[in-house]
Amino acid sequence: MDDRSIVKLFLERSEQAIRETAKKYGRYCRYIAMRLLGNDPDAEEVENDTYLRLWNSIPPHKPDPLKPYVGKIARNLALGRIEASGAQKRSGEVTLALEELAECIADPGDEDMAENFALREALNSFLGSLDARERIIFMQRYFYACTVREIARLRGMKESAVTMLLFRTRMKLREHLIKEGFEI
Repeated sequence: MDDRSIVKLFLERSEQAIRETAKKYGRYCRYIAMRLLGNDPDAEEVENDTYLRLWNSIPPHKPDPLKPYVGKIARNLALGRIEASGAQKRSGEVTLALEELAECIADPGDEDMAENFALREALNSFLGSLDARERIIFMQRYFYACTVREIARLRGMKESAVTMLLFRTRMKLREHLIKEGFEI
């Protein structure tokens, strides 16, 4: 079933929407949660919580395409679970990836919705400006929390080349955000 049909089921408040989403994106949700949480029971809970969050957010939202919306919800739920359980349980790789990004992105806080929106737009603009290879590697590291070693293996590169590419991409991001008026 295509994304628009699934969203239509959500809009109609049909429980079939959950089943179709699970069929199409269940493995994707679990993958994201496992990357961040590292254990199957928590990943399963995040997957189920993702379906509930989708049910509660569609409507009013009508995501198109659905996959990134599902992925964002699963990732945010997993990160929320990490934060709630305390930093001592946090995966070292997740911590490292978040610390790397913290060099470029100041946390605007939850209370400033306009700044959050502006930051999201600036990030989307930045990602759109990257070539496919850079964008994929950036997302593997900072969205999926892949290790440098995993990325190097997947991309057929040396670890040092991945590390340097990520560093240069973060510096480009920093410059981009400064041009957009963000304080670093």
